[in-house]
Amino acid sequence: MLMALVACKPSVKKENSKFTVVTTTTMITDLVKVLGGDAIEVKGIMGAGVDPHLYKASEGDVTKLSSADLIIYNGLHLEGKLVDVFEKMNQIGKETIALGDFLAHDQIINSELFASSHDPHIWFSINNWQTITEKLMLSLIKADPENTAIYQKNGKSYLEELETLKIEMNTIITTLPKEKRILVTAHDAFSYFGKEFGFEVVGLQGLSTATEAGVKDVQRISEFIITNKIKAIFVESSVPKRTVEALQASVQSKGHQVNIGGQLFSDALGDPLKETGKYIGMYRYNVNTIVHALK
Repeated sequence: MLMALVACKPSVKKENSKFTVVTTTTMITDLVKVLGGDAIEVKGIMGAGVDPHLYKASEGDVTKLSSADLIIYNGLHLEGKLVDVFEKMNQIGKETIALGDFLAHDQIINSELFASSHDPHIWFSINNWQTITEKLMLSLIKADPENTAIYQKNGKSYLEELETLKIEMNTIITTLPKEKRILVTAHDAFSYFGKEFGFEVVGLQGLSTATEAGVKDVQRISEFIITNKIKAIFVESSVPKRTVEALQASVQSKGHQVNIGGQLFSDALGDPLKETGKYIGMYRYNVNTIVHALK
């Protein structure tokens, strides 16, 4: 079906039209828009609150992908159900970029519990996002040399913003005692964040939301919360909150109290018209929410 759709919708770039980039996750869409500005056309196929682990391509998505000049996705099996689509796009000559390929081996967290044996949530390391920004800027210049000056200017400016963000986040996090830096969330998306800022991270579900948390998982983590006197646990915008609510109920059934400290943005950004719809705004919101609740 995919090949038939592609065959019926050939890619023809119109003269004087903008360079068109199709992206998967909202984090990637935001980054490409920052780098290209108004000089390019960016089409994201996933919106706010969409879970990339479970996302399946629609006919409209295939149309966007087949007419793109460049396709950019996360890789490391984050978009697991789109792997076949990307392979078909390569077969018809579409250029694709997986951001995970930009990172060195020691920048990626290994995991035997995920399809690629790597944790795909690479954007939660600001250091990683800086590396990705720099290398994606160079890739865009190679693919679209006409806009070289724009990519260079925007890339340099954004790298400076990310460096400022890193300093700001460190300042906020240092106000939280080290013994309180334990982050319990709906699924295991925050290991890069934990590694970068000294948090122990515990996810109720695994690296992929396709896995379900069982009764034993809830019981085990509820005991962990009680033992470590954790004040708050967190739901995520792209994951149903029922498992975290079940965890809270389990803790309460043992005569202890734990609050739901707020909603974090994990696999997707927020409303594009709000600050949480941008990578930097999302990161700042998450850190402030975590630190405030755990204090």
